[in-house]
Amino acid sequence: MPERAAAAMVGPGRATARYGIDPAPGGLGLVQDLLNTISAGMPRQPDLLDDLGSATEWAQLAVAQWSTATGRPAPDVTLDPAGLRALRSFREELLDEIDARLHSPEPDQPSEAATNRGATPSRATGATLRLDRGGSVHLDPAGTGTELLVSLVLAALFEAQLTDVGRRIKTCRNPRCRVAFYDRSRNNSGVWHSVRVCGHPTNLRAHRARQRQAG
Repeated sequence: MPERAAAAMVGPGRATARYGIDPAPGGLGLVQDLLNTISAGMPRQPDLLDDLGSATEWAQLAVAQWSTATGRPAPDVTLDPAGLRALRSFREELLDEIDARLHSPEPDQPSEAATNRGATPSRATGATLRLDRGGSVHLDPAGTGTELLVSLVLAALFEAQLTDVGRRIKTCRNPRCRVAFYDRSRNNSGVWHSVRVCGHPTNLRAHRARQRQAG
């Protein structure tokens, strides 16, 4: 499909590329890549936000990839130790929110965990609205360092919500994995980041467990 072809031309970010999957289109590729900085996969990949050096390298490459995917200028993102801690915290919040959405009892109902957190937003950052010469309104992320990076991610998620594609960012159903993927299935029914890597082995273990129980 055209969307997939466009995404493939851009190529996955450093974190997502480690897991051999296609990037999400446009700005969502940055969201996916941040989520995929976690330590996951087989063999286990390192956490790219584990230290300032690897986190800085990832951030610079990820922002450059975001710029290529969106056609917008790449901002300068500089991380410091405090900012890195905040970025790791934001990543976990985002993972938890996605997991809560995927495990909601009903598609349009919040999960118990989300309800317990209340209505207060878990993360807020700055952005500006800009009117261009063509009369279109653009949401421009704002801030510096980690705040700017978080603003880029939240802006991408907001724009994706407007076109109803934000819900296609998912984490693998395999609890040992949690790799983030963009669900390109027609009815948004995908649950594995890779059917070969996680789907088939998980289903096989479940089948064998049922056989043992029946025996």
